Amino acid sequence: MALVNLTEVSKLYGDKAAVSSLSLKFDPGEVLCLLGPNGAGKTTTLKMLLGLEKPSSGSVSVGDVDVPSRPDEARRLMAYIPEMVALHERFSGMENLRYFSALVGGSDLSSAHLEDCLRRSGLEEEAWGRRLSGYSKGMRQKVGVAIALAKAAQLLVLDEPTSGLDPKAAFEFAELIREVGAQGTGVIMATHDLFRAKDMGDRVIILKDGKAVRELDPKAMSYDEVESAYLGIFGEPA
Repeated sequence: MALVNLTEVSKLYGDKAAVSSLSLKFDPGEVLCLLGPNGAGKTTTLKMLLGLEKPSSGSVSVGDVDVPSRPDEARRLMAYIPEMVALHERFSGMENLRYFSALVGGSDLSSAHLEDCLRRSGLEEEAWGRRLSGYSKGMRQKVGVAIALAKAAQLLVLDEPTSGLDPKAAFEFAELIREVGAQGTGVIMATHDLFRAKDMGDRVIILKDGKAVRELDPKAMSYDEVESAYLGIFGEPA
């Protein structure tokens, strides 16, 4: 069974289609990137997958759970990392991890397990006890991944996670997401960064005006080929 299945999904706001007849499917352990500029329908697609928006038509499921009719049950299978992870500034990295893990029913998780999640997220051990107010964006993203690991989420949903990261932090985050996928967690990421889509994705679907217009195999393509495919759809930058 596919981990995620969207079939002929559309989302209308008045007479405007934010997403139009979108179908996609992917399996556990696969990293799927939705690539396109602002307004392409990426975030709306993620909101429907998370059960935050109901599709106007079509079906959305995670595992065997129908998302529109059972959103709370579906969200228990997922972890969401937005562009800016919302964490408690006065808590340390470890305190945030313990707090958010308890919210999703993980209050009995051992300190050793939580430390392992932070270690696997790539957050340096010296930062675990420091307040979030002194964290960079990249460090906050790693705490978000640690929360997903502690939750044992089947699906990680990312919305522009590398936006605003410096090149080193973006590279480290890409490495981390590939490792998460290799461990069997499905990942879907919305991005306008075609080079990170190339780095991170097993598949890349280009969205334009709410429609899937092309699917790429980034592992079989060079950076130049991915860029050429993208610019062939959206044109050269002004």
